[in-house]
Amino acid sequence: MIVIDGSYGEGGGQILRTSVALSVITGKPVKIIKIRANRPNPGLRPQHLHGILALKELSNAKVKGAEVGSTALEFIPGKAEPKHVRVPVKTAGSITLVLQALLPAMAFTGGSFEITGGTDVPWSPPVDYLKNVTLFALEKMGLKVELELKRRGHYPKGGGLVTGRVEPWEERKPLVALEWGRIERFGGISHATNLPAHVAERQAKAAKERLEDLYSAPAEIETEVSRSLGPGSGIVVWAETDSLRLGGDALGKRGKPAEAVGREAADELIEALTLRKATDKFLGDQLIPFLAFAGGEIGVTEITNHLVTNVWVVEQFLGKTFEVEGEVGEPGVVKVVKRVEI
Repeated sequence: MIVIDGSYGEGGGQILRTSVALSVITGKPVKIIKIRANRPNPGLRPQHLHGILALKELSNAKVKGAEVGSTALEFIPGKAEPKHVRVPVKTAGSITLVLQALLPAMAFTGGSFEITGGTDVPWSPPVDYLKNVTLFALEKMGLKVELELKRRGHYPKGGGLVTGRVEPWEERKPLVALEWGRIERFGGISHATNLPAHVAERQAKAAKERLEDLYSAPAEIETEVSRSLGPGSGIVVWAETDSLRLGGDALGKRGKPAEAVGREAADELIEALTLRKATDKFLGDQLIPFLAFAGGEIGVTEITNHLVTNVWVVEQFLGKTFEVEGEVGEPGVVKVVKRVEI
């Protein structure tokens, strides 16, 4: 059984998500200890638990310690097979973080999913980023994922709904994406839920103006107005380059002008673009488990603690797989030195 120290490096939920996904993919049992040991509220939180339970269902696994607050977890996978996996996160727990656990494993089985919870919540990728930036990169690697946003969910009530389907990953194409040469266009989605339409429009206008001030590429930012359990707003913008897409995002909150939200997302994207690397710091981290099986190399705007920790977890299962050039906090390159065949 592989033993993973859950307090290593970044020491957060990412260690759990990647470990359990790799356990399903490789068929190797895993024990994770000291789960989130250095956090103010250590142990499993509800959103981590839902990812684990989704993978348990997918792989017919035996699990010990799968409860909120648990600081140790044993996961013994059975035979993984294509299924329709339902994940009912009762809170605003992040749907995209559940998918960070589910997608790498489902790439090897295929299947479909239906997840309720938070679509646009702090400390996790917004669903529009996952759909338009992450999945765009995964498609270049040969992985086809359909994802449909049925309903938004914001903190604290949640209530969002995302459905989708993953085709088995037949042809794993190496991804070589070091730098971008030109920007083809800017895209984006600005949304307002249980709020006036002008909130989404003002966010979009502010982001579009900021991007068009600096770049000649056209910017088209859609606006979306919807209803759900509670109010919320946000915007995701991305630059489609001759390589991949880089993204920026921001969430609205009470007392924060819509214009400030739009500018914040645009500024995050502009900051990423100035380094001319092919992937922003969030995408670089998210691609690690997939790169191990596809091969290739990527340039990232920042080597984050998340990324380094994710590389470490992958190598506990698969042996030396990556070479990371660059210091934490600086731009760098991640190269696959041994592509894993499964």
